[in-house]
Amino acid sequence: MNQDKVKEKLLKIKDAPLEFSLIFSGKKSRKVNGLYKPQSREIIIHNRNFKTDDTGQNLLLYTAIHEYAHHLHACQRGGNLGTRAHTSEFWAIFHSLLEKAEEIKIYNDVFAVSPELLKLTDIIRIKYLANNGALVKEMGKHLLKAHDLCTEIGVRFEDYVDRMLRIPRAAANTAIKMFEYDIAPEVGADNMRFLAGIRDSDERKAAQTALIKGKSPDTVKIQVRRKEKEEDPKLMLEKEKARLEKTIAALNKRLEEVKKELGAKR
Repeated sequence: MNQDKVKEKLLKIKDAPLEFSLIFSGKKSRKVNGLYKPQSREIIIHNRNFKTDDTGQNLLLYTAIHEYAHHLHACQRGGNLGTRAHTSEFWAIFHSLLEKAEEIKIYNDVFAVSPELLKLTDIIRIKYLANNGALVKEMGKHLLKAHDLCTEIGVRFEDYVDRMLRIPRAAANTAIKMFEYDIAPEVGADNMRFLAGIRDSDERKAAQTALIKGKSPDTVKIQVRRKEKEEDPKLMLEKEKARLEKTIAALNKRLEEVKKELGAKR
């Protein structure tokens, strides 16, 4: 597979708004398999890093797709890249390219060649990610009960979290949301935290479904951000109004508590 064939395959996966060149360096590199130069819009592949068999050529294509994702990312930014090349936007582009390449039979999943790795992946997903997620969700259930008991005896739940449990308040509140929103533990605790931060139930369910179906976290996060940007301005203002009202109510409640405490000390 020569450099022209590789470029042809990349364009079959997705067309590029800006022209680019793909060059085989004819060299071997111990540092990288390839690189992208945004100024000249060049993808450089160190082709001697790869064997000429099917597995090696598939790995070469994997590298080419990675560098092509940088080019498409640069196209989105007017031909330039920021100081951080591997952003969430980049990973979302890269993963979508890999999915399309698999779909049209141009590329084979590089991880699928190892049955041992696939077996280990199942163990990690089921024994650790899902179980860990289930434990955090169950903790949220007990934290919610602790919240109710604190209210019942007239003490602040936040103080209980700080002094008795000694965990961050944000972590406690997120665990409670995981339970209240009934988030699927199979996505893992980290993805559950992300889902717990999505207020809209339909968007949260759509994001959860995408994760369960195999979409990468970066891909899902970018989709959620795009949806938020497209949201109706009036609806956004109404949501902000509701958040502000909730904050004001909490502050007024605390103000009354402080006034009572001050009155008791006179």
